[in-house]
Amino acid sequence: MVIKVFLASSSGSTAIKKKQQDVVGFLEALKVDYAQLDIACNEENRMWMRQNVPEDKKPANGIPLPPQIFNEEGYCGDYDTFFDAKEDNSVYAFLGLPPPPGSKEAEQADKAHIVENGNHAEEILDDSIEVPVEERNGDAHVEEEQAEEADEEEGEGGEEEAEEEAANDEATEEETAGDEALAEEEEEAVGETDEAQAEEEEQEEEDLQSEEEEELRQLEEEEEADVQEEEEEDLEETQVVLQQFVTSEILPVCLKCLQKVVFRLRENICVGHKHR
Repeated sequence: MVIKVFLASSSGSTAIKKKQQDVVGFLEALKVDYAQLDIACNEENRMWMRQNVPEDKKPANGIPLPPQIFNEEGYCGDYDTFFDAKEDNSVYAFLGLPPPPGSKEAEQADKAHIVENGNHAEEILDDSIEVPVEERNGDAHVEEEQAEEADEEEGEGGEEEAEEEAANDEATEEETAGDEALAEEEEEAVGETDEAQAEEEEQEEEDLQSEEEEELRQLEEEEEADVQEEEEEDLEETQVVLQQFVTSEILPVCLKCLQKVVFRLRENICVGHKHR
């Protein structure tokens, strides 16, 4: 069985990085075989982690944060449950692995097994056996001492619980700050994408408008060239008529011909004004 630890290699949250290092460092100290799966660079790892974390273990926003720990396909827990298991010396049980012989967790399991068997043996003792008065008093004294020790341990345990609660509250605040920082990073990335898209659309509109203006300018230049060419042709034709009239061998000037020439000149001048 391989332990899978889902991490974010490029997380901007200091709290998340610290938790990931804590998990990885502890597993390496225990020499537990595990595999690191990065959710920042691999979208498949991110989707698999989110889909396989139980719904009741997800935060209010529905998005579980790293580190998340699995045993093959089975979900072990997040950092908080890992931290609790480490404090209780029950990490192997948390990971779903048998504790190695000689470890604290194995010793605790053996003690629990002995106590369980001892209690069971006491239950089947014959009630008819008489117990001396001295032994009864001795047992009562032992019970009193055990009660006093239990009270002292409860006092110490209360202080430890208070410290653990304070540490958990601090870790929760850091995790919340990390969530907010991650949300801000995502919002900034979305904003930059929208701005880039808007700039591209604006650039496309400007290019289209420039092309339309260039086409309109070319059409106007072509029309002006056509008008100028027609005016030049009319002027050349008028000059030819005048030249023919001046170089004519007919000395008597015909009034009727002169009127035609004047009428032609006026017509050419009117046509030129219209084109302009």
